Amino acid sequence: MNPREEKKEAAGVLTKDDITNVIPPKERLQKGSVAIIECVERIPCDPCKEACPLGAISKKSLIEPPRIDWNRCNGCGACLSVCPGLAIFLIDLSLPGGKGLVTMPYELLPVPKVEEEVYALDRRGKPLSKGQIVKTRMSKDKTTVVTVAVDEKIALDVRNIGRTAK
Repeated sequence: MNPREEKKEAAGVLTKDDITNVIPPKERLQKGSVAIIECVERIPCDPCKEACPLGAISKKSLIEPPRIDWNRCNGCGACLSVCPGLAIFLIDLSLPGGKGLVTMPYELLPVPKVEEEVYALDRRGKPLSKGQIVKTRMSKDKTTVVTVAVDEKIALDVRNIGRTAK
């Protein structure tokens, strides 16, 4: 595939090049849950910055995309459910056995149940593998947040879940 076709195919979907500078170093990912903010839009928005109790999220101006200080972030997830663009995820690669956890907002019904098998989907909505729901919660602003366990090799690419047919 030539570069023009690749760009065309990726229209509207963030590529690895788009997010290179928002992925924490592997050493930080292995220390426990940490937020990843995949916001690249220059729009007036800052609820994530306001929600962070540790001041780990900063913005140079109201329209600049947010930046996160991974050493200050403790992975609490306060920023995750307030993002109107659904652009924040928590990643945890500290688990034994080659598993990773991906925590994300989920806006469909019914809410998945703990231990439910789901498809782990990439940024395009394509299945990467199966995963298992390990936690669901309702945030104070009524956003459902789900955590799915997946193989750690794909955790940085999982951005949604698909329900398996019963």
